[in-house]
Amino acid sequence: MVSPPSIFLLLLLAAILRHSVASPPASSASPFPKEALPTKSGYLSVNSSTSSAIFYAFYEAQSPYNNTPLSQLPILIWLQGGPGCSSMIGNFYELGPWRVNQQFSLDPNPGSWNKIFGLLFLDNPIGTGFSIADSIEEIPRNQYGVAEHLFEAIQKFVALDKSFRSRPIYITGESYAGKYLPALGYYTLHKNALLPSEGRVNLAGVAIGNGLTDPEIQVGTHAVHTYNLGLINDKEKSLLEKLQLEAIELVKSGDWSEATYARTRVLNTLENMTGLATLYDFRRLIPYQDDLVATFLNNVEAKKALRAKESIIFETCSDVVENVLHDDVMKSVRYMVEFLVKNTKVLLYQGQCDLRDGVVSTLAWVKKMDWEGIDEFLEAERRIWSVGGKLAGYVQKWESLSHVVVLNAGHLVPTDQPVNSRVMIEDWVLEKGLFAAKNSERKNDFKRTI
Repeated sequence: MVSPPSIFLLLLLAAILRHSVASPPASSASPFPKEALPTKSGYLSVNSSTSSAIFYAFYEAQSPYNNTPLSQLPILIWLQGGPGCSSMIGNFYELGPWRVNQQFSLDPNPGSWNKIFGLLFLDNPIGTGFSIADSIEEIPRNQYGVAEHLFEAIQKFVALDKSFRSRPIYITGESYAGKYLPALGYYTLHKNALLPSEGRVNLAGVAIGNGLTDPEIQVGTHAVHTYNLGLINDKEKSLLEKLQLEAIELVKSGDWSEATYARTRVLNTLENMTGLATLYDFRRLIPYQDDLVATFLNNVEAKKALRAKESIIFETCSDVVENVLHDDVMKSVRYMVEFLVKNTKVLLYQGQCDLRDGVVSTLAWVKKMDWEGIDEFLEAERRIWSVGGKLAGYVQKWESLSHVVVLNAGHLVPTDQPVNSRVMIEDWVLEKGLFAAKNSERKNDFKRTI
């Protein structure tokens, strides 16, 4: 039996070891080459009476498309998931212009989404990453509060430069942003209708990667998906289906807290059954190494370069924010996507190898959409997509809704397929390639040159 003082020492040692993972190397030399600095970065206030603010980092386009005037150049906004995970993961591990490497320095990213567009990362909600929450009580507890803060922050960002006001804005993100993005898009379109033109956000489209959007439906797909991949047997499938049903019944009864715990039990059980290193990508022998970002960004010189508050101990994901949004997790925002697809264009994309919020999970709720075009979408040709002469995935499109399966990718599609993800987002925004094809055209293979 371990004595109480020994327990204290063990806990203290565990805390020291945990902190050391997020601590930078002893060298404090600036990790930022001059060319890697954001065009603009800092804080966007979301409450005039408190210090609460959303941290942002903006990167202007490297080479504007066809010499497009700056006032017309699209801006992509990226939101990470979690809830409570920092968009600096997206910035420095996925789709930003520079990626952190194993030596905690930066390498150019050939798949950066700001090659021809502006790219804005927002740490959302407040309390996430470098963002500031004046109090726990001010952190949003539902998607309305999240959207309200984001809309306020985006309005303030647009006001930073007169050229921003007329530029089309596409909101993008992954995972729990499968809820943030529909909520922000829904809120924006309704808010715009009440505002004069100079106060509106120029929303042009919504792109959701590996999103958790309709949790009640999505939680019911894990057993059949993993069974068909040969990762569990019949007995395990039956047990998992029982756990899934428990989560679904809790949603139906409105017991949101217990429903969230029930979903966690499903995912933990599945991970234990399969022995996989991560459900985010069943091919991986080790999880995604996004902890590199935390180590990198806790270097004081990195904080200075980003104009982030230096006293903040950067965490890739905030337990505090996750706990605040606990009761929100299992609430569906499918009705918001249904509204969006009638009023703007929507892209849903998934990495082929994601077992949490992947292809099967997404298509399950898409089939239930209340949209007049859903039958035509489901009957539309699924077309072969190639990049640089190599198979990249599949695209299915009808009118305003597009769906992409990205081959050889997991939950973090831009990490696994940087160039292909960039090509995908560029073609979707510019309505090129398979995204420009008329619905009546026959199936063919569009080979994108890069």
